[in-house]
Amino acid sequence: MQEFFKLTSKQVLESLGTTENGLRKDDIHKRREEQGFNELAEQKRKSTFQVFIEQFKDFLVLILIAAAIITAFLGKLESTIVIMVVIIINAILGTAQHKKAEQSLNSLKALSSPTAKVLRNGQKVEIPSRELLVGDILYLDAGDYISADGRILETFSLQVDESSLTGESISVLKTSDKIDGDHIAIGDRKNMVFSGSFVTYGRAVVVITAIGMNTEIGKIANLLESAKEKKTPLQANLDAFGKKLAIFVLAISALVFSINLFRGHPIAESFMFAVSLAVAAIPEALSSIVTIVLALGTQKMAKQNAIVRKLHAVESLGSISVICSDKTGTLTQNKMTVKKLYVNDNIIDDNHLDINNKTEKKLIQMALLCNDAITVKDKEIGDPTEIALVNLGEIYGLDEERMREDIPRISEIPFDSDRKLMSTVHKLDGKTVMITKGALDVMLGRISHIQKENEITAFTKADKQTIEKINYELSTNGLRILAFSYKEIQKNDIDLKDEDNLIFIGLIAMMDPPRVESAQAVESCIQAGIKPVMITGDHKVTAAAIAKEIGILQNENEAMEGYLLDSLSDEQLKEKVEQISVYARVSPEHKIRIVRAWQELGNVVAMTGDGVNDAPALKQADIGIAMGITGTEVAKDAASMVLTDDNFSTIVKAISNGRSIYENIKNSIKFLLAGNTGGILAVLYATLASLPVPFAPVHLLFINLLTDSLPAIAIGLEPHNERIMKDKPRKRNTPILNKQFGIEVLIEGIIIAISTMAAFHIGLETGNKVIASTMAFATLSISRLFHGFNSRSKESIFKVGVFTNKPLWFSIIIGNLLLLFVLNFNPLSKVFEVEALTGMQYLAIYGLSLVPLVLVQLYKLIFVRDR
Repeated sequence: MQEFFKLTSKQVLESLGTTENGLRKDDIHKRREEQGFNELAEQKRKSTFQVFIEQFKDFLVLILIAAAIITAFLGKLESTIVIMVVIIINAILGTAQHKKAEQSLNSLKALSSPTAKVLRNGQKVEIPSRELLVGDILYLDAGDYISADGRILETFSLQVDESSLTGESISVLKTSDKIDGDHIAIGDRKNMVFSGSFVTYGRAVVVITAIGMNTEIGKIANLLESAKEKKTPLQANLDAFGKKLAIFVLAISALVFSINLFRGHPIAESFMFAVSLAVAAIPEALSSIVTIVLALGTQKMAKQNAIVRKLHAVESLGSISVICSDKTGTLTQNKMTVKKLYVNDNIIDDNHLDINNKTEKKLIQMALLCNDAITVKDKEIGDPTEIALVNLGEIYGLDEERMREDIPRISEIPFDSDRKLMSTVHKLDGKTVMITKGALDVMLGRISHIQKENEITAFTKADKQTIEKINYELSTNGLRILAFSYKEIQKNDIDLKDEDNLIFIGLIAMMDPPRVESAQAVESCIQAGIKPVMITGDHKVTAAAIAKEIGILQNENEAMEGYLLDSLSDEQLKEKVEQISVYARVSPEHKIRIVRAWQELGNVVAMTGDGVNDAPALKQADIGIAMGITGTEVAKDAASMVLTDDNFSTIVKAISNGRSIYENIKNSIKFLLAGNTGGILAVLYATLASLPVPFAPVHLLFINLLTDSLPAIAIGLEPHNERIMKDKPRKRNTPILNKQFGIEVLIEGIIIAISTMAAFHIGLETGNKVIASTMAFATLSISRLFHGFNSRSKESIFKVGVFTNKPLWFSIIIGNLLLLFVLNFNPLSKVFEVEALTGMQYLAIYGLSLVPLVLVQLYKLIFVRDR
C-alpha cells in the first residue's frame, strides 16, 4: 500500500487523480462503482428462517422429534401434536430473541458520525460520511469526527485525539509536511488523519486516501477474523448435561422396553411405555425457559444501561473471574483535569487557590489568556489540556471569553511540538506582557527570575532544584505538568528570540482523572473475587498512578510495559500473568495474548474498551464489553455487551445480575429435574411392580410444558440477593449437575415419586386404571407446582420471604387452574385421557402433593444455614 505520508501534498493529489478543487461530478459515479461506500464490512447475517431451523439442532429436541414420529406411527396423534407444539414454541422463542439482539445492535449504529464537509466541483458541500470517496477534499474543524483516513494538505494548528486508535489520551499536533523514513508508526504519522479519531483544536484541509475496510480501522477489524468466539459456561454446561441426560434416558427407556417385551407385553404397548419414560425424563421446556429467563435478564440490564448483544452473555458475566479493562474513557473520564498547582512555593489542590492572592490569581489569568480553548453552552472546543485550564478558571468564576475581550491578544507565537512552548502578548495592568506556557524542561533554561507572593527575585540554583523536585513528585503521580512564565516587553510583535529572560510564576499539573465511581467498582470486583487488570496504550507512570488511585495496583512490580511482553513466550506470559495488574504501552496483539493467557489458566475473561484497538481483544475474550457513547463501531460490533453510559460501575451491576440469573437458572433446572425424576421413578416403579402405565405421554408433556414452565420461569425471576457478590466466581469447568446437586434432585424426586405412586395405588383400588392414572397425573402436577417453593433458594422460604416472589404464586395458581380445567372440561378428557374425580379423591391428591413441600422446608429450616 502506498505510504502517502512520505509524499508532498502535490504528489499525493497527483497519485490519487484529484485536485485541490475536489472531485468532479462525472468522476464521482465512476469512483463509487470502484470503491463502494465508506463503511466497514459486516459478516453476513443469518436469515430468520436459518435461525429458526438452527433451533432444532439441540440433542434433546431431536429425541423429542423422534418420540413424536413414534407416537404418530402408533396412532397417538394427540400426543404427536402436543410434542410438536412444544418443539415449535421453543424454536419460535429462540428465533425471536436472536432477532431482538440484532435490533439492539442496529440501534447502536445511530451513534456514528453522520456527515462530512467536502469540496466537490469547487463547491463546499455536506454529505453523509458513508459517501466519502478516495480523492475527496475534506474540511476538518474543532469538534469534528474524522470518518476516513487522509493526508493533510493544509493545517491551522490542527490537533487530533487519536486515543480510540492508539490509546493515547493526549491530542496529537498535526503537520502538512512530508515525513521521511521507514517503518513509521501510526502515532508518528503527523501529516495523516485516521478514521475514528476526533479533532480537538484547529482546522485543516485533507485529501481522503482510504475509506471503509482499507482504513487503519478496517485493518484492525480484519484481526477479528482470527479471534474465535467462545461458548459461555452455561451453553457448554447445558450442552454437556443435555447429551448425558439424553444417553441416560435412552438407556433406561431401552431397558424398560426390553423388560416389557421379556414379560410378553405387545411391542406397541412396550414402545408407548418407553416413550412415556423418555418424555417424563426430558425437560422439554428447559431451553425455552433458560432463553426466557435470560431474555428477561437482558431487559432488566438494558434499564441499567447495559445492552446485551448476545443472549448468553448475561450468564457469562456472572462467571467472570478477570476483567481486562482499557484505561482511557473506561476507568477514566477521557477528559484532562487540573489536580495540583505549584505557586508561591506551595503545592495547592485545584480547588484551594486563594483568588484574592495576587500571584495565584495572576497564574489563572495567564492560563486563560495563553489559551485557545473555549466552552460554549456545555460544549468544549479545543485541546483537552487547554480545556482543563478553562475549567479551572470556571471554579473561580473566571470566564475565558470575557477575560479575552477585556484583555485581548495582541500577537502570538503558536505552540510548536519541537519548541514545546506557546507565547501570547497582552496589555495587562497597563503594561505590555508576554505570557509563555510549555514544558518545564524547555522553559527552565529560559528563566531568569521568579515571582513569589508580590516579590520578583533572581532565579537561583536552589529555586531550580526545588522546582525540578516538585516536577518529579507530580510526574511520578501520573500528572502532566505545564510551566507558566511571563515578562514585560516594549513591543507588540514578538519572535522566538523573545522567549528568554522569563519570570517564572508557577506550575499547573493535570491528568485524565478516574471516573468518580471507578474506585468503588474496583473494590466491589475484588470483594467478589474478580481480578481487575488495566491494559492501556498510555505511559506506564500515568497508568500506574490511575491504577493506584482506584485500587487496581498495589505495588510497582505489578506494572509492565508492552515491549517486555514481546520478550516473553506464551508459556512465560502464562506463568507471569497472575502477578501483573497494569500493562502500559501495549498493542492490539498484546491485548489478545494477555486475554488468552488468563483463559488458558481456566479463567472466564471480560475485556472492556471503547477504541478500535480494543476490538480484537473484545472478540477474543469470553465477553467483550464496549462503551456506547465513546466507543467506535468496530468495538461495538466485536463486543457481547455495550454500556450506554460508558460507566465502569455498570459492569459490576451486570456481573451481579449475571450471577443472580445463573443461580436462578440453576434453581429452575433443579426444579425441572426433581419433578422429572419423580416421573421417571414412578414409571420405573410401575414397570418393576408389573403395574399399568401410570401416565400417558400427553400427561407428562402437559406437566413439562404448562404446569412446570410457569413456575420455572418464576424461579428464574427470584429477587436479587446482595450476598451473591460475596461468593467467588464459578470455575469455567464447574458443571451444573455436580454431586451435591444430583443428590438433592434425587432425594426430592423420590419424595415426589412416593406421593405420586401413593395416589396411583389409591386410584387402583377403585378398579379403574384411568382413575388411577388421572390421580397419579394430578398428584404429580400439583406436587411439582408446590415444589416450586422448595426450589427458590438454598434457604427456607421463611428466610427469603414467603411472598417476595409474586410471579411464583401467580404461576402456581395458574397451574392449578389449568389442571382443574383439564380434569373437569369434558371435551379435553379424550385428548388428555382422564376421568372426573370425587371430592375425597381430590382431598387425597392435595394432601399427598403437600408432603414434598412440608418435608423439604422442615429440612431447610433445621439444617441449612445462611451463606
